[in-house]
Amino acid sequence: MQQPVIIFDGVCNLCNSSVQFVIRHDKKKQFLFASLQSDYGQKVLKEHELPYTTFNSFLLLQNSKLYTKSSGALQVARQLDGGWPLLYGFIVIPKFIRDAVYSFIARNRYRWFGKQDTCWLPTPDLKARFLG
Repeated sequence: MQQPVIIFDGVCNLCNSSVQFVIRHDKKKQFLFASLQSDYGQKVLKEHELPYTTFNSFLLLQNSKLYTKSSGALQVARQLDGGWPLLYGFIVIPKFIRDAVYSFIARNRYRWFGKQDTCWLPTPDLKARFLG
């Protein structure tokens, strides 16, 4: 079984903060990371026939399955340390409702949280957990 990979928008401040949150709450260091803009991220998008120029979803690639939007976020929360797995209970909300809320936030994330000109670079000790 390969390690789960979180694929995120590398220039989005909200997305970068989310990755840093996962790093802090992933004591087992099970997650790997890649930006959607990276070669790895672009390859995954193309393999799953997703748009590779519009970055509006958080993705989780785990056990050869790709989880998108709210399903990806909830799957990640389920595997974090502490009380965060309790958030997985939101999975009972129909996907179309969860994803509508997710999409609303995604559409406004740059306006509300800003964006960077370049992708966030991990510290040297975290670099091994990031895929190019």
